[in-house]
Amino acid sequence: MTVVSPEQHRALAERAGRELEDAPALEILSWAAKTFGPRFCVTSSMEDAVVAHLASRAFPGVDVVFLDTGYHFPETIGTRDAVEAVMDVRVITLTPRRSVAEQDAEHGPRLHDRDPDLCCALRKVKPLEEGLTGYDAWATGLRRDESPTRANTPVVGWDERRGKVKVSPIARWTQDDVDAYVAEHGVLTNPLLMDGYTSVGCAPCTRQVLAGEDARAGRWAGRGKTECGLHG
Repeated sequence: MTVVSPEQHRALAERAGRELEDAPALEILSWAAKTFGPRFCVTSSMEDAVVAHLASRAFPGVDVVFLDTGYHFPETIGTRDAVEAVMDVRVITLTPRRSVAEQDAEHGPRLHDRDPDLCCALRKVKPLEEGLTGYDAWATGLRRDESPTRANTPVVGWDERRGKVKVSPIARWTQDDVDAYVAEHGVLTNPLLMDGYTSVGCAPCTRQVLAGEDARAGRWAGRGKTECGLHG
């Protein structure tokens, strides 16, 4: 088997990002599946299953990685279970090294209120870093229209922290595009999206969004935080 260096993967990602900028999401995922095979996976927060559904069309049986932080809404766990049951994917659930109770014993209760960055690092960033070890590339559902911090998301880029190719096939999509795809294909979505939530994360750090707010305003509201650290 040919060994590809990180430098070669970086160059590949940068070239693909340019060449696939205007390509349909399914074409981007087909490129990733053809290029990386079983060393490619999709990550999903189970806010919806759009990228998982797209990936299953490009790569039936694709690994879909889900982070179970121990703080998810029951609706999110239910969405994961439904995706596993009805889609041609293999759901892989990652968990932190410590349970919520063990984390509370070490750091004190409600770390998410006192130090949300540390909580995210322990329950999201580190588990994903470890869980992606066996892959050369991973796909996300990031969209440029979600928030200013995501406005420059490439459709294919280089994940410097993890040394992997990062694919964001729906980066150019709008919420209307997502809604249209969900309606056309009957894609599973988190029930919370019908109850005023436009971005679904851990229950203690997610609220419903008010009229006029951007899609991620309900995440870590009032904490001066907009990203968990998974994406920089």
